Amino acid sequence: MKQIDFENGRTLTNIFRTALPMLVAQILNLLYNIVDRIYIARIPKVGTAALGAVGLCFPIVILITAFTNMYGSGGAPLFSIARGRGDKEEAKGIQNTSFFLILVTAVALTLFGELFGRPVLSVFGTSVDAMVYALPYLRIYLLGTVFSMVATGMNPFITAQGFSTIGMTTVIVGAAANIILDPIFIFFLHMGVEGAAAATIISQALSAAYVVKFLFGNRCEFRLKIMRLKEMKKSKNRAIKIITLGTAGFMTYFTNAVVQISCNSVLSHVGGDVYVAVMTIVNSARQMMETPIIAISEGTSPIISYNYGARKFDKIKKSIIIMFTLEMAYTICVWLVIRFAPETIIGIFTDDKTILKDAVPAFNLYFSTFVFMVFQYTGQIVFKSLGKKWHAIFFSLFRKVVIVVPLTYMLPYLFNMGTNGVFAAEPISNVVGGLACFLTMLVVVKKIIACS
Repeated sequence: MKQIDFENGRTLTNIFRTALPMLVAQILNLLYNIVDRIYIARIPKVGTAALGAVGLCFPIVILITAFTNMYGSGGAPLFSIARGRGDKEEAKGIQNTSFFLILVTAVALTLFGELFGRPVLSVFGTSVDAMVYALPYLRIYLLGTVFSMVATGMNPFITAQGFSTIGMTTVIVGAAANIILDPIFIFFLHMGVEGAAAATIISQALSAAYVVKFLFGNRCEFRLKIMRLKEMKKSKNRAIKIITLGTAGFMTYFTNAVVQISCNSVLSHVGGDVYVAVMTIVNSARQMMETPIIAISEGTSPIISYNYGARKFDKIKKSIIIMFTLEMAYTICVWLVIRFAPETIIGIFTDDKTILKDAVPAFNLYFSTFVFMVFQYTGQIVFKSLGKKWHAIFFSLFRKVVIVVPLTYMLPYLFNMGTNGVFAAEPISNVVGGLACFLTMLVVVKKIIACS
C-alpha cells in the first residue's frame, strides 16, 4: 500500500487520500452499532421494546469509546507532530505508551462493567421490563472491550503514518463479519439481543487482530512494542501528555454519555419508554449522518499536526479552509434531506409505523440546526491537531455540560415543553457552542501564524 507523503504532497490530495479511506472505515465502524439496532428493532413482537432497552446501554458504550478516544486522539496528534519534526524515538514512545494505556484501561472497564452493570443501568433509569434486554446485551458486549479499544484506539496511528487504506481495511474486516453474523445470531440461532452483542465482539476481535498484525509487522514504519511496567514508568511524561491532550476527545464522548443519561431519564419521566426508543433512533441517525464529518475532520488532523511540527503554516491554513468547505457542503445537503424527508432516515432504523408520529417531530426539532455542527467539529479538530489541549477540553465541556445538560432539565420542566424540551436542547447548543468554538479557533490560529 502506498504511503501518503504529508511532507510534499498537495494539501487537497492528501486530505482526500486520508479522508476517503477513513470515511469508508467510519461508515463500516458505525455498522457495528447501527446494524445491531436495525436488526434488534425487527425482532418479532419485542423489537421496539428491545431497541429502547439497548439504547439505555449506550452511555456505557460511549464511555468505552471516550477512553479509547482519549488514547487514540491524544496520542496520534503528538505522534504526528514528533514525526513532522523528525523525532522518531519520541514518535515510537508515544505510540507504545498509548497501546499500554489502552490495554490497562480495557481490562479495568470490563471488570467494572461486569461487576456493577445492573446498578449502573438502574441509575440510568432502566425499568424492570427493559432490564430483561439491557443487562444481557451489556454483559456480553463488555467482554469485547479490549478488542474494541485496540481496534479503534490504535487505528489513528496507522493513518498518521500515511497508511490510510490499511486503516480502512482493518475496519472492513470486522464490519463485514458483523453484517454477516448479526442475522445468524439474532434470528437463525434465536439469541435475540444477546446474539447482537456476541456478533459485535467477534467482529471487533477480528478488527483488533488485523490492527495488531500490521503494527507489529515489518511493513509498518513505526513498529509497535508492548512495554513492560518498568518502561512505562520512564514514559510517565508521555502518558501525561497523551492523557492531557486526549482529555478533550474523552470529554466529547463522556459528555455525550452524560447527555444521553439525562435525556433518557427525562424522556422516561415525561414521555415514557416510547420516547426513549425515539431518542435511540435519533442518536443512531445522528451517528450515521455525522460519520462523513468525522472522517473529513480526522482525515485532515494528521496533515495539520504534521505540518505544525514541520512549521509549514500555509498548509495548515489551507487544510482548515478545505476541511470546513467540504463539511459545510455535506451538512447542507443532509439538512435538506432531514427537512423534507425525515421518514426516509427514520425508516432505516425501524419499520414500526406507530412510532413515526412521535419520531418525525422529534427528528425535525433535534436536527434543525445540524449545519452548525460544522463549526464545533472544525474548531475542536484544529485545537486537537495543534496540541491546544485546554481549548479543546473547554469547548468539549462548554457545549454539552454548560448548555445541553441544564437545558435538558430546564426546558421540559421550567418551561413546560415536555418531550420537545429534551429534543430542543441539542440544536440550541449547536448554534451557541459551535460558533463560540469556531471563532476562538480562528483567533488562536491567527496568533500562531503571526508569531511564526
